[in-house]
Amino acid sequence: MLPLMRLNIFRTMHRSLFVWPALCCLIFFMMTVNKSTAQPASDAPLKIAIVGVVHGHVHGFLRDAMQRSDIEVVGVYDADAALVKKYGDLYNVPTNLRYTNLEKLLEEGKPAALTLFTNTFDHTEIVEMAAPLGIHVMMEKPLAVSMDHANRMYKAAKAGGIHVLVNYETTWYASNAHAYQMVEAGALGTLRKIVVHDGHFGPKEIGVDKEFLDWLVDPVLNGGGALTDFGCYGANLMTWLLKGEMPESVMAVTQQLKSDPVYSKVDDETNILVTYAGAQGIIQASWNWPYHRKDMEVYGDAGMAIALNSKAMQVAPLDSPREDVVAAPLTGAEADPLSYLKAVVDESIVPAPHDLSALENNIMVTRILDAARESAATGKRVYLTK
Repeated sequence: MLPLMRLNIFRTMHRSLFVWPALCCLIFFMMTVNKSTAQPASDAPLKIAIVGVVHGHVHGFLRDAMQRSDIEVVGVYDADAALVKKYGDLYNVPTNLRYTNLEKLLEEGKPAALTLFTNTFDHTEIVEMAAPLGIHVMMEKPLAVSMDHANRMYKAAKAGGIHVLVNYETTWYASNAHAYQMVEAGALGTLRKIVVHDGHFGPKEIGVDKEFLDWLVDPVLNGGGALTDFGCYGANLMTWLLKGEMPESVMAVTQQLKSDPVYSKVDDETNILVTYAGAQGIIQASWNWPYHRKDMEVYGDAGMAIALNSKAMQVAPLDSPREDVVAAPLTGAEADPLSYLKAVVDESIVPAPHDLSALENNIMVTRILDAARESAATGKRVYLTK
């Protein structure tokens, strides 16, 4: 997703940038141009259905959706009635909006969009159900367990004329938006290296819900372990920063470092090296970090931007001294997933193919992760072709 252009995003960098008048003019132009379409957003609330509740990210999403006036939750579905009751009770979902039959929810609720919190394997079947009905879909990351599933979703989406969007926590990080704009403005020179670290000390260790853990450690339902769960973040960000460029090759090493038998079928430690024609990407995805992390380092041949968390950064544009920056908050329709989904359905935003939530970006993510799984299994570099 291309962030809204904001004049104040580089104010904290004024001492460095004032010595570069031409660059400042370019930044000003970029920050004041909205690349979304000019269609006005609809005043009517967006009707959505929550499909599945076994992905842990459903907690914040459902809570927020139930409290917003621009969103109308027309149903919450899961095949497990006990889970529907659990989440319905937690977030005050009226009993008449709780479903264990998805077809009935679609018929009665008539949602304009589905938001998926199923296991990753089930994404494909639900997109193929929604597409002929003209119902848009936003799912929690990642898109798919394999390229076969990704291609099926792409075919269904195009045939049905629907948007298929993928939601990542890091899409809404102001720090990542700031780094992207620095790259766009040429403040780092030519992009050379992207390093992304993601993960925590393990899903069981951080206490995820049992229904989430059960499929996270299933190589079929999740497509892998830490490689899939957290490797997708780095592949998504790299594809965004490089505007959908096809990697030349992918190499990966996976390990099982945890002794707990719950992790016996999947990797818990993964390093992925992605090479491009003029740049290199390194993805470190782990369930063994001693703390939670979702951070990114972006290096050009003349500067760097390090996103330490969702707001804090260290930057050194155009050979200037390193300085601490707090990125300006994201605003408007591109500040959070619900606002963004509504804007896309209303056609006030048309995602570019390389945008973070876009289907095309996430098909590339799936290609990278597929290649990483193959490389880890064979011990060889995998070369990608168009």
